[in-house]
Amino acid sequence: MEFDFVAPITVPDEVHQAGTSDQTGFPSPATHYLESRIDLNRILTKNRDATFFIRVKGDGYREHHILDRDVLIVDRSLPARVGKLAVVVEDGNFKIERLASNLKDRDELTLWGMITFIIHDVT
Repeated sequence: MEFDFVAPITVPDEVHQAGTSDQTGFPSPATHYLESRIDLNRILTKNRDATFFIRVKGDGYREHHILDRDVLIVDRSLPARVGKLAVVVEDGNFKIERLASNLKDRDELTLWGMITFIIHDVT
């Protein structure tokens, strides 16, 4: 498996603040309905320091519904859970695997992180 990009999640520098405009004339009746931006880091991650985005190259993981250029959100702080998808290191190579109950029996396998979300491109 090849990774196109691996990076830790960072906190955005700017925070959207609702404010008043310097318009003239009658103010919009919807001015007080302004909403802040949606922060996907806050919604999709539990532990920012241990969470990474990984872009997948190739269609080698179609059986897990992971396609070329999908983005995996991987949390390295989560414990292994049987039946869940994880990024593992086997013989020095990164792989995606659905964890089986015999994980401890496989000495050549190291859990790198648990996949929490898969983001598909729909275009």
